[in-house]
Amino acid sequence: MSDVPQTDVSRPSALPTANLQRTTTTQSLVDQNSAEYLDAIEEEWNKRVDMEVETLVDGMVDLVTLASIGDKDKFRIAQESFQASSRAESMIRAANSLLSITHSMKLLLLLSDEAQIAHRRDLELQNVQKERDEIKEEVAGLLTELLRKSHLPGPTSHQSS
Repeated sequence: MSDVPQTDVSRPSALPTANLQRTTTTQSLVDQNSAEYLDAIEEEWNKRVDMEVETLVDGMVDLVTLASIGDKDKFRIAQESFQASSRAESMIRAANSLLSITHSMKLLLLLSDEAQIAHRRDLELQNVQKERDEIKEEVAGLLTELLRKSHLPGPTSHQSS
């Protein structure tokens, strides 16, 4: 009797969040200073680009090697044809990956890393609050000292008028 009726009504739910190349070491990256963080990201992107470019170069070398002219039987021609098409496909994948990398880099440039920005903002806020508290204590000490001097009797009081 307490069964929930089945309907075709859509039930809103939270949309999944995007995951733009985040690794499990996000916390350790946030703990780094800005220069270290940017160096790590740059090194990661450089490795990916180097790997894809190396795939393209190796594929081109293999295609040139396969294009040799000589006495070949039908089996050898079919084998080289398969190898050439296989290398061409891997080169196409590498080129598409490079396009994807450039697109991701453009997005990262446009959107920046919100977690790092928020972390830097929080650190700056903490620094400013600490400075504010130190200045308040310094001002309170100076005021206490001034009030103490003004209440002391003696020749240094304000009788110059």
